[in-house]
Parts: sequence; C-alpha cells; structure tokens
Amino acid sequence: MGKKDAIISVIIGFFVGVFFFIILKNLGMEIPYPWALIVVFPPLALLGMLVVSILGRKFIIILQTGRFLLVGALNTFIDLGVLNILIWFSGIASGVWFSVFKGLSFLVATTNSYFWNKHWTFEKGKNGFAAHEFSKFVAVTAVGLFINVGIASLVVNVVGVQFGVSEEMWATIGAAASALFAWAWNFLSSKFIVFKS
Repeated sequence: MGKKDAIISVIIGFFVGVFFFIILKNLGMEIPYPWALIVVFPPLALLGMLVVSILGRKFIIILQTGRFLLVGALNTFIDLGVLNILIWFSGIASGVWFSVFKGLSFLVATTNSYFWNKHWTFEKGKNGFAAHEFSKFVAVTAVGLFINVGIASLVVNVVGVQFGVSEEMWATIGAAASALFAWAWNFLSSKFIVFKS
C-alpha cells in the first residue's frame, strides 16, 4: 500500500466518524464515548485499504473498487450527515422539503465523490479540468440524483414511517436505502462513462 492510499484512507475514516456522530446526535441516540467514532474509523479504513491493496496488486479493478467503496462510505455519511443537519435545523423530516433536503445532501456528497474519484480512485486528476468529462459527470449525476431522491422520497413520503421509529430515523432509513441503489449506478457510470480510460 502506498503512502498516499494510507493517508487518504485515514482522512476518510476520520470524516466518516465525524458525520456518523452528527447522524446519531440528530437521531437522539446517546453515544457514551463520542470520540470513539473518530478514533475507530480511521484504523478500520486503513485496514480495509491494506487488504484491498494486497488483493489489487493483480487486478486494478479490485484496487479501484476498494477505493470507490471507501469514497462511497464517506459520500454516504456526508449525504446522511448533511440531510440530518438540515432536518435538525428545520425540524422537517418528510414531505416536499424532505425531498429538497435529500437533493441538496446528495449534491454535496456527489461533489465530494467527483473530487475523490477523479483524483484518487480512477487517478484522472493529472488530466486537469476536462469539460467533456465534467459534462458526462453532470449527466450521470442527474440520473443518480433521480434514483437517490426518488427512492428516498418513495420510502419517506409514500410508504411512510414504519415499525414505530421516529420521522427522523425513517428519513435516515429512506436515505440509506436509496444510497444502496445509487451506489451501484455511481460506480458503474463512473468507471465506464465518466472516467473511462
């Protein structure tokens, strides 16, 4: 594993811990040792990167998939973290405003995704800014936005709160469910459309 991979995985692990703390706080979950989140996730991310680096020596797609998963974890926690911040500030966890908040949180996470995937996962940062690449990214993101916000809005606004959980918890569950579908779209479209060799 290279030094760059080690440093980036530790940074990503740290921010996953920070956003996880924000999510848990908004959901009203007591965290006995909140600092543990930012202490535990960096070494876990580093360990994951080490395993992927070893497996990825033979096939580059394994290394890229591992990096994409790590960036994807960060994006998911940014998405859920920003969504929970907006819910916390507004007190709104359903309806049209939920869909607006979900769209905003998705766009923040997607911007983060573009940066990390361009410069680290697919190592296309040396090419500088490429208008055609960015236009493909915007088109792919628009589809991803529809998938992500559409599924989250369906779960939150059509299915509605289930299992006796709070509105905030259900909003987070809906957002997490949509992230799974969006992840598959984002990886395949990033690999084969946006950052295609």
